[in-house]
Amino acid sequence: MSTEQHLVDLQHMDAALALAARGLGSTSPNPSVGCVIVKNGQVIGRGRTQLGGRPHAERVALDEAGTASQGATAYVTLEPCSHHGKTPPCCEALIAAGISRCVVAMEDSDARVQGRGLKALIDAGIEVAVGIRQHEAEELNAGFFKRIRHGRPLVTLKVATTLDGRIATKSGQSKWITGNAARRAGHMLRVRNDAILVGSGTAVIDNPRLDVRLPGLTKQSPTRVVMDGRLRLPLTHDLVARAKEHKTILMTFRENDSSRLSAYEDAGVEICLIDKDKDGYISPKEVLKALGAQGITRVLVEGGSHIIGSLFKDDLVDRIVWFRASKIIGGDGLSVTTGFGLEDLSLAPRFTLSNVAKLGDDMMESYRRDF
Repeated sequence: MSTEQHLVDLQHMDAALALAARGLGSTSPNPSVGCVIVKNGQVIGRGRTQLGGRPHAERVALDEAGTASQGATAYVTLEPCSHHGKTPPCCEALIAAGISRCVVAMEDSDARVQGRGLKALIDAGIEVAVGIRQHEAEELNAGFFKRIRHGRPLVTLKVATTLDGRIATKSGQSKWITGNAARRAGHMLRVRNDAILVGSGTAVIDNPRLDVRLPGLTKQSPTRVVMDGRLRLPLTHDLVARAKEHKTILMTFRENDSSRLSAYEDAGVEICLIDKDKDGYISPKEVLKALGAQGITRVLVEGGSHIIGSLFKDDLVDRIVWFRASKIIGGDGLSVTTGFGLEDLSLAPRFTLSNVAKLGDDMMESYRRDF
């Protein structure tokens, strides 16, 4: 491949990735895929996975391109599917459209596909190139791959602290540690995740709505999930009162009072029963496993400190978005996490800094762990 062609491929794959990124938080259990169809140097079709995962990106782009797809090149951020589900395989649609070349960012690790889509294209005489922007494509759909490979969603921890790592004063006051720009960025994180998880303490004390309140994006609020082993959440709480209009899941113990559980269900709350761990608490591993079984691929955790500590203890945090305000509270303020039994510094969870942004007087730092 010539250097010029490689640069062209990078340009169009970047456009496909940008399309795919727009679908994050709205396509589960499917990955968010982008597709761009190019002919004679002109883009003739664009598409991304639609709400709920269907139709797929390739189908949307092909419909826009129409008969002009004959002899064109398709740029796809993930291997086209080859299995029959609720929609026909995308590899068959590309073949039927008569494309002559397909550039794919990465192979799909879903066992139903995993190389079969690429083979079908090659067997049909289509030139196939794989690996253009592979790292970026895998990072974009890290939640989908986490669920496929490990049976749980990708966990992103979102925290807002002072410079000394405090989330509230000693009296519990936490509104507002960060400014407006940081809070808007926090709402965009909610848009890009399938679910948002908090503990009962945070739910009761902070009374959060756990929705998206950005203009034009209010319908993209994630599923609300509360870990509440002792059923502390009042039936009058917003998370209960609006459960019929905004999906809410209560993670709690199997042995809890059935009449109380029925009251939540009557209000529209979905009950998910979890076994106690050896210490008598809700196991975050079991919670994430249950969410993965529901097709959830990306979970945003917004506290509290006990939930965060248990996630670190079980090595379940994949990403951190840390909003740091230019304030100091002091040692009597509330810490972002409870202790999780770490005695040897070499065993401390380590993350790689991937991005830093200034938001007014606040900083937003993004960290990641490979898996």
